[in-house]
Amino acid sequence: MATLHQVYPSPLPDPLALYVLKRITTVLEGITEANGYQHDLSEKVFRGRALFGEGDPIPMLSILEVPIPIDQLPSPATLSKGGWELMVQGFAEDDRTNPTDPAHKLLADVKQLLALEKKKENWDRPEQGIFGLGGIVDKLYIGRGVVRPADEISAKAYFWLTITLEMVEDLADPYNA
Repeated sequence: MATLHQVYPSPLPDPLALYVLKRITTVLEGITEANGYQHDLSEKVFRGRALFGEGDPIPMLSILEVPIPIDQLPSPATLSKGGWELMVQGFAEDDRTNPTDPAHKLLADVKQLLALEKKKENWDRPEQGIFGLGGIVDKLYIGRGVVRPADEISAKAYFWLTITLEMVEDLADPYNA
């Protein structure tokens, strides 16, 4: 079995949090019709974007950190252990009669893919773990999700879905896996 240092570059090319967000982005971009989903999200998943406009693709996703972090468990030295709560926000084209139906379908595709990732919690090798990040991300919790029609937040129907990653981070070395 490969060790973590054999799988992940040392130091990482980005701080650990950004490295994880980029892996999640890549995995979510795997939601394509060719992969059996109802949507094509290749090159339509963004990180850290809360505002979108007319020139942005539909459907699309944005991965955001929740504004108030979950309390971390006390841990030795400079390690931080606990949940990292993220929000996946998805935007879909409206249906005139039932405006939120397309957002429900997009949410279903995202949940289906995340459920497949959750099954990777008991990985044999680090690269087989959740988001290909075994040894970094130990558990994945998937929220229920909320779908909303167009409103003051968005001109399109949208959803919010919280996900929580259980992981350990070395605060003294943010580029360390």
